[in-house]
Amino acid sequence: MDLTALISAIQSSTAIAIGVIIGLGALGACLGIAIMGSKFLESAARQPELVPMLSGRMFLLAGLIDAAFIIGLAIALFFAFANPLLSAATAAVGG
Repeated sequence: MDLTALISAIQSSTAIAIGVIIGLGALGACLGIAIMGSKFLESAARQPELVPMLSGRMFLLAGLIDAAFIIGLAIALFFAFANPLLSAATAAVGG
């Protein structure tokens, strides 16, 4: 396998992986926020006196859920712009 075919195979596989990482991360974050929001509204309707405490915890959890997506996004951008697989492949081929 020559170097250009190897590089194009790595880049295409990396592009697919980036799409999967970002897509599944966004889907998971959206589902997590939606389920948490519905449970917050349900608990606020049952016990309205607990709304101030529950809203603070809800926003904390929303930040943690979004942080997990942002970490996945950062990893995907790392592979998009500074792909360590390309340098390892070129070093292995000797190019």
